[in-house]
Amino acid sequence: MSDLETFRAEARAWLEANCPADVRGPATEAEWIWGGRNATFATPGHKLWLERMGAKGWTAPEWPTEYGGGGLSREEAKVLASELRRIGAQSPLNSFGVWMLGPALLAFGTEEQKLKFLPPIVRGEVRWCQGYSEPGAGSDLASVQTRAEDRGDHWIVNGQKIWTSYADQADWIFCLVRTDPEAPKHLGISFVLFDMATPGVTTRPITLISGKSPFCETFFDDVRVEKANLVGTLNRGWDVAKHLLAHERTMIGAMGDAGGGRPLSAVATDALGLDETGRLDEPMLRARIAELEIDQAAFRLSMERTGDLHKAGQAHPALASMLKYYGSELNKRRHELAMAAGGIDALEWEGERSHGGAAARDWLRTKANSIEGGTSEIQLNIIAKHLLQLPGA
Repeated sequence: MSDLETFRAEARAWLEANCPADVRGPATEAEWIWGGRNATFATPGHKLWLERMGAKGWTAPEWPTEYGGGGLSREEAKVLASELRRIGAQSPLNSFGVWMLGPALLAFGTEEQKLKFLPPIVRGEVRWCQGYSEPGAGSDLASVQTRAEDRGDHWIVNGQKIWTSYADQADWIFCLVRTDPEAPKHLGISFVLFDMATPGVTTRPITLISGKSPFCETFFDDVRVEKANLVGTLNRGWDVAKHLLAHERTMIGAMGDAGGGRPLSAVATDALGLDETGRLDEPMLRARIAELEIDQAAFRLSMERTGDLHKAGQAHPALASMLKYYGSELNKRRHELAMAAGGIDALEWEGERSHGGAAARDWLRTKANSIEGGTSEIQLNIIAKHLLQLPGA
């Protein structure tokens, strides 16, 4: 404990000295830091925050230092997270590379691949997207038909992906391709990496009901992919894909913990005001918000416990499905309550008063939470079969 308290004091001092004032407090979507070759920043402070945290390795605090990470223990990483929450620091980097690809490379990548790809991810120099779902292979992901034809020292890839989040802004893609069309569908799939600037790669944004276009269609027409960018074993990409999906589902589930956002009670107070006792002037809504906040606190502890189990090698793979399902439901509940608190004003779609209809657009965006990363129905099937071991599941 004395070592952890020493680390806490050192981390607190470093954060106080290095966290710019304009990255403290809840972040709007326009302030999110994604990094990449064409990175944009809301303020100079946001750029500085990424540079300082990336150099420290604290954008991926538990990754080994030889790959650019912070080299922290699980306990030290928890301390760092608590100190970041204490000062209200915004995330220094939103990154599919950190959340999904990095853990897969640490588990399946060669030493050369780890040294090539991981440090730029930590520093936010490369922005990644995910090439999994296809028009005919959504929940049945193993039915991917994007084909990679062997051409000696490289493959030629042809096919289409869909729902590739931020593909139009990404630098590289991690992608599932079929390298053996004769093999059973869970075999014959390989996991490859390639630059989105490669000739033959095109993207087209898909407009959602929120009016935004974070998802894209992505097309591959005779795209050259070097064999050095194969991750894991040829035709065994499903093993890598499953490992990555567990991290993706945990990432999506983490939206259920609104620890970095503005408390819902404060949002409701702005809309409805307080009664004569100083409480939210709407008892039923007040009770629903209290219930949500209790559930969020319990969920946060469940995520911490699952992280500890994972670090100890004791986590059941299906726990990620549990976190993804429940976290998605919590996030949808929170936005439903935010809309209820705002009343008819929350439905405003445009204008400065509503920040461009932010509440309504965010509420509509949450409808995708129960689809992306594997539908809720699929997650419930996995939980029933592998965690609860229900008969007939």
